[in-house]
Amino acid sequence: MIETIQLTDNIDACRALRRTVFIKEQGVSEADEIDDLDPVCLHLLATQDGQPIGTARILIKDGIAKIGRVCVLQANRGTGLGAALIREAMTVSKGKATTAKLGAQVHAIGFYEALGFTATGPVYDDAGIDHRDMVQPL
Repeated sequence: MIETIQLTDNIDACRALRRTVFIKEQGVSEADEIDDLDPVCLHLLATQDGQPIGTARILIKDGIAKIGRVCVLQANRGTGLGAALIREAMTVSKGKATTAKLGAQVHAIGFYEALGFTATGPVYDDAGIDHRDMVQPL
C-alpha cells in the first residue's frame, strides 16, 4: 500500500472526505463545514493506492498559515497519517507565512502539542465542538 500526500486542485475529493468525517461521523452541519474559503486555500490530499484517505487545507493570510479541515478516514487513523498531513502543511507553508495556526478539537490538543504546537487563548465552540487555538512558528 503506497501512501502519498500532495497539493491538489481536487476540492471535490477533499470535500467528500470532510463530509464523511465531519458531517457523518461528528455531526457537524453542512452549513458549518462547507464555506467560501476552499477556492482561496491550498489543499493537501492523502491517497493510498490512488484512493483519497485524508486531507487538510491551508489558508495563507497576513503571515499566518491557518491549517484546518484536517481529517483522516476512520480505517486509516492511528497510522501516523494525521501527523504526516500536519508536517506537510507546515512544509508547504514555509516561505509563505511565519506562523502556523490551527483550531484544535480539545480532545486532540495533545496530538498537536506532540507536533510542536502551543495552545493559546480560551476554549471556544466551533460547530458544536470545543476547540482551542494552537500556534507554532514556521
